Amino acid sequence: MSQGLSAFQRGAFEQAVLDWKEAARIFEKEGKSNKQREALTLLSQAYQYIGQYNEALKTLKSALPLAEKSGDRMQIASVLGGLGNLHITLGPPDKAFQYLNESLSMAKELEDSGLSASILNNLGNWFITQKKPNEALGAYLESSTLAKISSNELLATRALTHAAMASRQMEEYKDSKALLDKAFDETRKLDPSHDKAYGLVNIGLTYYHLLPHLPEKNDLFLSSSQALHEALGIAETMGDLRALSYACGYLGTILEGQKQYPEAMKFTRRATLVAQQVHAPESLYQWQWQTGRLLRAIGKTEEAIAAYRNCIYTLQSIPQELSTCYGIPQISYREAVEPIYFGFVDLLLQHSASIQKSEPVEPYLLEAREAVELLKVAELRDYFQDECMGAARLRMTRLDTVSKTAVVIYPLVLSDRTELLVSLPSGLKRFSIKIKAEVLSREVRRFRERLEKRTTWEFLPHAQKLYDWLIRPLESDLISMATDTLVFVPDGPLRTIPMAALHDGKQFLIQKYAVAITPGLNLTDPHPIKRENVKILSAGLTDSVQGFPPLPNVADEIRAIRGLYGGYSMMNRNFLIRNLEKELKDKQLNIIHIASHGHFESDIRKSFLLTFDGKLTMDQLEEYVGLFKYREDPLELLTLSACETAVGDNRAALGLAGIAIKSGARSALATLWQIDDQATSELVAEFYRQLKDPAISRAIALKRAQLKLLNDRSYEHPSYWSAFILINNWL
Repeated sequence: MSQGLSAFQRGAFEQAVLDWKEAARIFEKEGKSNKQREALTLLSQAYQYIGQYNEALKTLKSALPLAEKSGDRMQIASVLGGLGNLHITLGPPDKAFQYLNESLSMAKELEDSGLSASILNNLGNWFITQKKPNEALGAYLESSTLAKISSNELLATRALTHAAMASRQMEEYKDSKALLDKAFDETRKLDPSHDKAYGLVNIGLTYYHLLPHLPEKNDLFLSSSQALHEALGIAETMGDLRALSYACGYLGTILEGQKQYPEAMKFTRRATLVAQQVHAPESLYQWQWQTGRLLRAIGKTEEAIAAYRNCIYTLQSIPQELSTCYGIPQISYREAVEPIYFGFVDLLLQHSASIQKSEPVEPYLLEAREAVELLKVAELRDYFQDECMGAARLRMTRLDTVSKTAVVIYPLVLSDRTELLVSLPSGLKRFSIKIKAEVLSREVRRFRERLEKRTTWEFLPHAQKLYDWLIRPLESDLISMATDTLVFVPDGPLRTIPMAALHDGKQFLIQKYAVAITPGLNLTDPHPIKRENVKILSAGLTDSVQGFPPLPNVADEIRAIRGLYGGYSMMNRNFLIRNLEKELKDKQLNIIHIASHGHFESDIRKSFLLTFDGKLTMDQLEEYVGLFKYREDPLELLTLSACETAVGDNRAALGLAGIAIKSGARSALATLWQIDDQATSELVAEFYRQLKDPAISRAIALKRAQLKLLNDRSYEHPSYWSAFILINNWL
């Protein structure tokens, strides 16, 4: 136990993990459950410091029954508080809040000011992640007061620093500085320790973040630099290499902000070296990225590209849970690392534009596209909370090598422009459009909002503008080839709109080409559908259940499918979760068709498909449908004919795009918004009718079904037919 403590105090957290794990094992063997709980609690803390939050959670969960067995309410409150703290990082947020509140009530009942102070500080962190800085400020200030009462000066100063961060988020910049000055003075009085070094790093960074908001305060940069230099000194004295890496790295960051590039590079190089020494990839990638930015700033492009490559390589080795941290509102993995990937992509594309004609450009374009692919895979893993989401890539084929009549369009939305990478028979071609991300996002949102209004054609100017940006630049290339299908790999806001409804001024895109989308080039299994011996399961609801409106035409939809393919069906009271599970386990199926309300949200836990008796979660869908991954004949098609995603919610649209991959289906047909019940029934029936023809692809079958509605005066508005999108394998 004491060896672990000694290692922990000098920042050797991996060693602390080994010592405390062994201590817990010995205590368990000796039946000393109180000591075992204490070792497990410390072990959980050490895991947190090296970013292994899931291990920390597992360890603390095993400490809870030991605390409960002891009947010691203070121990129980302490463990519950720790669990709440871990759930802030790992989610779900409501679970974190529940644990923190329960433990705080117990600590206050016991009149334990030290424990209450610790829990209140974590509660403040929870409020910050929920974007409630006002409530966070109250929790932090109360934490600081109670920590002082219990003589925990370290916690008191940490809570004050956090209070300064909360004030900054509330845009109370002068208050933030006053709190920070106080925290800095108090922290300096503490004895040297690992925690003091980290406290000074936080203070230094917060001073720096205040700089743009209080430009008249000339002392802010000086205070920031002083705090970081003092942290560096403590870390050196104690031999705490992790803290040393952070102090040097952030000194590089603040000097980069002042454009003092040679000095910034000196500290950044030292931070990188130390992070490599202690095998700390969670900080190493930050300094490698910083190196790339600095090299780019001084015009050393080739070296900057190499630094970015190293950074992305390091990032790939880190569990995604490490991207979450306190002090900033909860953000997705995408938001945390996107600037790195797109900084690299931007650098590669800019370099490709500047190189001499004798040097090949395509390798840089391919590398840029591959970098975005890595981000897309990681983003899907993060959304579905599934570290194995990318594993199937090894068995996949490159989409752009599959078909001679399909063109793959890969839009890259950068802050200052939009780039299109297009796979043509001659190779990869780049088109650069001077449309900023902000402008494109605004146009996409307006298009989607107006597209859903079937009573007006207000969407048309937006449909034409987006066509001019995304299709017009490559029109001559498309015309020169025998192209029949456009496969988009949409990113960001482009996931939320149907490309089929873009308009060239005379006709819709779907009138010229079949259209499909895929979440990523490597995330598909490109084989034509086997038409012979198709076995289909269709399920749906016509009745109103659980407060959702009825879908009376679902009966016709399912009747039409059965007329074409036979198969099995479940309607209304038969469409139960347990029945669906049984059918999927027992039957060899090629197609599953679900005609029921579905909803996709930013939070995968709130996304569902409606059954008669409940809501089928995405995890359940994967569990039941995922069985087909291991069968000789995989699931060819999963159709969800009444689902919806929120306007402008890129992350929810990601869930819809990833559903085929998550469920193990080769392709999915789904709707971006809920459309007229009768129109859905007619489009679906026509799609399955066309799908019987072995001479055409799934994408062509969908195109013909959409054109049938488009050519019907009752359904010509694209709100009726364009919501249907074909995801993944279009063959």
